[in-house]
Amino acid sequence: MDLKNNKVTVGELMEHPGARAVLQRRFPMLMKHPVMGAARTITLEQILAVAREYVPQKKLDEALSDLRRA
Repeated sequence: MDLKNNKVTVGELMEHPGARAVLQRRFPMLMKHPVMGAARTITLEQILAVAREYVPQKKLDEALSDLRRA
């Protein structure tokens, strides 16, 4: 999937079956979080800025690699 230099939105990721499957596999708790519906306009870049505080960089890099292949 084209991540548009990390400018792709959460909504676009959720609409892409392959990307959605990657996110469900790698971050199952996040996918069930009630705020996901409201986060559809947030970019991947914005999410990564916050996620780096809580998720190891290696896990983020692996997820990004999977998303690019989706």
